[in-house]
Amino acid sequence: MNREHRYALRSVWTGNRGTGTSGYRDYDRTVTVDIDGKPALESSADRPFRGDPAKWNPEDLLLAALSECHLLSYLHACVTAGVVVESYRDEATGVMTEDGRGGGAFTEVVLRPRVVVAEASMIDAARAAHAQAHDWCFIANSVNFPVRHEAEVSAARGGAPA
Repeated sequence: MNREHRYALRSVWTGNRGTGTSGYRDYDRTVTVDIDGKPALESSADRPFRGDPAKWNPEDLLLAALSECHLLSYLHACVTAGVVVESYRDEATGVMTEDGRGGGAFTEVVLRPRVVVAEASMIDAARAAHAQAHDWCFIANSVNFPVRHEAEVSAARGGAPA
């Protein structure tokens, strides 16, 4: 059965300094994103696009969505494979390339999960679970650029990193 899930949020530009968008340098790129029942998220453009570097930007949020989606899909894949994950940390990176015409696109994201499983006997299944997680990740399946994985798995007891 194919199920459909719908999502909704509000994005409100809060950067009017009094003259609206009268000029490229005359407005702030601050945006508030909120969803009923959740804390508001203050965001902005990335610094090269005159944004506030202290706030999340759309590129950060896309990278975060890919990292978190893989993490959650991975935990599920491990449960189904009988792998006990004790810790998971990802140091994800992404590359966005401007096209010279005012636009651009992400060309790659690399996820670098560092996973610790309970026992050394679980390492092979834990490594394989990354492929399953990639197949299950809704966000990775929705983008048109490669999402690569450079995973490292180690065991809390009885093994070294693999």
